[in-house]
Amino acid sequence: MSKNVVVVESPAKAKTIKKYLGKNFEVLASYGHVRDLMPKEGAVDPEHGFKMKYQAIEKNGRHVDAIAKALKSADSLLLATDPDREGEAISWHLLELLKEEGVLEDKAIQRVVFYEITSQAVNEAVAHPRDISLDLVNAQQARRALDYLVGFNLSPLLWKKIRRGLSAGRVQSPALRLICEREKEIDAFKVREYWTLEADAAASKQEFVAKLTHLDGKKLAQFDIESKDQALALVDRLTKAAAGELRVIKVERKQRRRNPAAPFITSTLQQEASRKLSFSTKRTMSVAQQLYEGVDIGDGAIGLITYMRTDSVNLANEAVGEIRNFITERFGQSGLPAKPRTFKTRAKNAQEAHEAVRPTSVYRVPEALKPHLKPEQFKLYQLIWRRTIACQMKHATIDTVAVDLNTQKLAPEGGNSASGDIFRATGSTVVDPGFMAVYQEGRDDIKGEEEQRKLPPMKEGDRVTLLQIRPEQHFTEPPPRYTEASLVRALEEFGIGRPSTYATIISTLQQRDYAVLENKRFQPTDVGRVVNRFLTEHFNSYVDYDFTARLEDELDAVSRGEKVWIPVLEEFWGPFSARIQEKEQNVSREEAVQARELGIDPQSSRPVSVRMGRYGPYIQIGSKEDEEKPRFAGLQPGQKMDAITLEEALTLFKLPRELGFTPGGEQVSVNVGRFGPYVKYDNKYVSLRGEDPHTISLERALALIEEKKQADANRVIKVFPDSGIQVLNGRYGPYVTDGERNARVPKEQAPEALSLEQAQALINEAPVKRARRKAGTRKKAKG
Repeated sequence: MSKNVVVVESPAKAKTIKKYLGKNFEVLASYGHVRDLMPKEGAVDPEHGFKMKYQAIEKNGRHVDAIAKALKSADSLLLATDPDREGEAISWHLLELLKEEGVLEDKAIQRVVFYEITSQAVNEAVAHPRDISLDLVNAQQARRALDYLVGFNLSPLLWKKIRRGLSAGRVQSPALRLICEREKEIDAFKVREYWTLEADAAASKQEFVAKLTHLDGKKLAQFDIESKDQALALVDRLTKAAAGELRVIKVERKQRRRNPAAPFITSTLQQEASRKLSFSTKRTMSVAQQLYEGVDIGDGAIGLITYMRTDSVNLANEAVGEIRNFITERFGQSGLPAKPRTFKTRAKNAQEAHEAVRPTSVYRVPEALKPHLKPEQFKLYQLIWRRTIACQMKHATIDTVAVDLNTQKLAPEGGNSASGDIFRATGSTVVDPGFMAVYQEGRDDIKGEEEQRKLPPMKEGDRVTLLQIRPEQHFTEPPPRYTEASLVRALEEFGIGRPSTYATIISTLQQRDYAVLENKRFQPTDVGRVVNRFLTEHFNSYVDYDFTARLEDELDAVSRGEKVWIPVLEEFWGPFSARIQEKEQNVSREEAVQARELGIDPQSSRPVSVRMGRYGPYIQIGSKEDEEKPRFAGLQPGQKMDAITLEEALTLFKLPRELGFTPGGEQVSVNVGRFGPYVKYDNKYVSLRGEDPHTISLERALALIEEKKQADANRVIKVFPDSGIQVLNGRYGPYVTDGERNARVPKEQAPEALSLEQAQALINEAPVKRARRKAGTRKKAKG
């Protein structure tokens, strides 16, 4: 009997697929990527046709070995990695490693692709295999090479010119630019005051609100009423003119349709999960992966949604038929449009063979699955299920009415003139909710939908009671900072990255400390702003949105077989490498760190500046050319390079502060060091967590010192003089140390009763502490 080895990426997926294929198939997992570029200079060689030097990923070596071992007694290899560029590349890299192992002779090698993990989809894919697509593989290789060339050439330049540990990326840097440019808009924004007038009125014993839209026959602009005095004068004038009544001069009724949103693609799923569930993009993709790979719902694991990395809004005909049947059963024929809805994909290179993200069967209703799902799985599945059902439902029908009223009590009978002072009241009624009964798409950066109030019945010529006219004060607001949802939308609109990369882009910006999320909004850090300014000034074309989008389009053309990948790399590398060399020679570190002059120190008459340093932003008094050495002070938490003033900067130099003495005569002072503020006494230090070193009192400092002394006393159990050996209380219990090696004290041993000989014996058996690896070094993988 023939035996087939099937390779997927994750063990969860392997378990689900094994159930569908039976005993004639052995399903194994590669655990993701099996090979990558060597993590050192020269892994991509532009001088020799961009030759790429790969090495096996050590942590997954045993999984590759298991696949090789299984193949020795098998007839065929089925590569069933994910149905995208990354998945194609993983299959190709695995083949290359297996060729080196010499286990592929006389084996049939097939690539199988499915977009949902159900019995029908998996068996259909196995019945219709294909070859590996080298176009997709080469597109992924080109993308990896570009990312490597940018990272391994631009990042060291940042280290040299600004500070070590910084990084720049091909798509990460334009994303950072988006956040920084929004912050610049906010910084430059000037608040303006304006006022509106609202009338509280009543008709048929029902109150409603109307807003002043025209004054003296002219439509009001936003800033026509700019002050409280002006607003109050108008309230007085209009109240007198109305004399307690407003006259209806126009009633406009309309009926409009609202159509449902398209089914989810990766970006819209991330946006909606952020808005409605407060999920990060990373969390959304992690939970979606679980739902895709399979969840045990009582009769074994089954994939609950289709593949979640997609930019296509297409739905399979079979899926549309099932959804329409479900809608008919659940909502009746009236809930169904006459024809199935189709949606147009916005992405330029959407792979139409892919589907939108949808449930593998809409008959798996969320509430029925709830007992089998984790809370976050249930929430995301329910979101996907509702959006999918709604996209094939009937439109919503909404009646709207707009009523114009004026203050001209003595207007000619039958007059419909829109001249004079006009208030407008609007209202709406949902006549038929249609798809809105199931799902409504969220929106970014709004304060909530305007209340859709139902107005009382009114007709032209009616007079309604005016209760009062109210002035309302407003201030213009700066553009909002990006949320995760709105940033994903911006990345998509600018063509920066692709669906599979959005979550990685966002998490990288946070890991690099280039941006932080505060109140669910992205703010650039000081180092993020410095890096962005350096890149936009010296490498503008490479962080340009259009350039980044064009490069993505070229990579997409490679994946379609329309372009060859090496010329794409050549076209990029020539100008880029020349720019790197030119900037390395011509940009000084002083220029790169972007020092900002704040003014003159009144005591020394030397210039005061703020700049970026090795350990973060700091203030400098003087310059290195001065005879007297410059003085330095680090910024405090919450202080920003772009916002700090001369006065605030000079305050930082009031440290160290001498506070006095301990009862034992030890001098007490406070200062700020590399790791934050601290109290110093007798050459010992106590961290000041949550305390301000500029205001802390001697009494408070002494209390902290006493707490530290108590903690230190409780930490030391026993000391062996002249030996350098101590018995200490640690985080995980008592241990023995000589400064080089640590050894736990056995549970049955009383630590205070240890002898020097016993302590020495424990230390002799303990391993020597491993030295910390230098930044940038990695464990060497098998080649």
